[in-house]
Amino acid sequence: MELRLQIKPYAFNLTRPLKTASGVMQQRRGWLLRVEDSSGRLGWGEVSPLEAEQQADCQAALMRMMETNAHWSAISLEGLLGSVPAALAFAIGAALAELDGEVGASCAGWLPAPASAFLLPAGSTMLDELDRLLSSSVSKGPVSVKWKVAACEHHEEWCLLKILLDKLPASARLRLDANGGWDRAQAWRWVERLRGDSRLEWFEQPLVADDWEGLKAIAKAVPVALDESLQAHPAWREQWESWQVRRPLLEGDPRPLLRDLSQGVPLLMLSTTFETGIGGRWLAHLAALQAQGTTPAAPGFAPGWRPECPLFSTDPAEVWAAAGSSGVP
Repeated sequence: MELRLQIKPYAFNLTRPLKTASGVMQQRRGWLLRVEDSSGRLGWGEVSPLEAEQQADCQAALMRMMETNAHWSAISLEGLLGSVPAALAFAIGAALAELDGEVGASCAGWLPAPASAFLLPAGSTMLDELDRLLSSSVSKGPVSVKWKVAACEHHEEWCLLKILLDKLPASARLRLDANGGWDRAQAWRWVERLRGDSRLEWFEQPLVADDWEGLKAIAKAVPVALDESLQAHPAWREQWESWQVRRPLLEGDPRPLLRDLSQGVPLLMLSTTFETGIGGRWLAHLAALQAQGTTPAAPGFAPGWRPECPLFSTDPAEVWAAAGSSGVP
């Protein structure tokens, strides 16, 4: 069966710059895929790379796709999955899964997203965000917060940590995300400060992605969730025994993760790449499956960091209409 494949670019700015140990992010760019079969059924996908190199690789792969093949089938698209960048493989696999009825309207619909953890910015602005959060209605129940650390001067962050711990209620859950920005000595200083604190949910990527032994040693003292390590070393997903931060839009074909979460695989937490509503449907659905498992954890959707506009609608047609002109930029 022949498929019609269309591609649209999109771009938007976060509501404020996101500072991490890896740099500062504000603009997001990607592509949307629309796949239609001869009966009019639609499958939607999104290419949402985070790094500039990933974006360049995806753009080159999309251009090759459009230049070399004007006629597509499910088989020919499946054949691309192992040779294109992972962010593009996600978009293709997502569209095919929807066409096949593995998700979406023909499969009991998309599950609604569970409540997200709240993302606190790096540096002293964290305190203002925390105060707003704790004074708002959303904080009346237990709240999960994630703070970006290893992004400012170490002494400043150490002082801010004391204030944060003084303000944070006993029922809260705290995630500290260093994005691989600490060395072992810095990381252990924080470990010793937080060890035994019931509010600590985990340290997220406290050391560089390749430091397997250092990460394992910290994980013996406190919970550790890997993120960048799993992007750099996908095989570690089968070896790491603690939490994993999973970013479906960066991992390739989402169907294996869909099956894992449907079967209740534990210790996986779903996290955003600041995608549009098309990728967001997948993220919400997978996070809802995770919440039904044996180790539920608030997903990382970063609420409040995206602008209010149709790009983030749950209706893919609205997202498509709000994106840029057809073609590959």
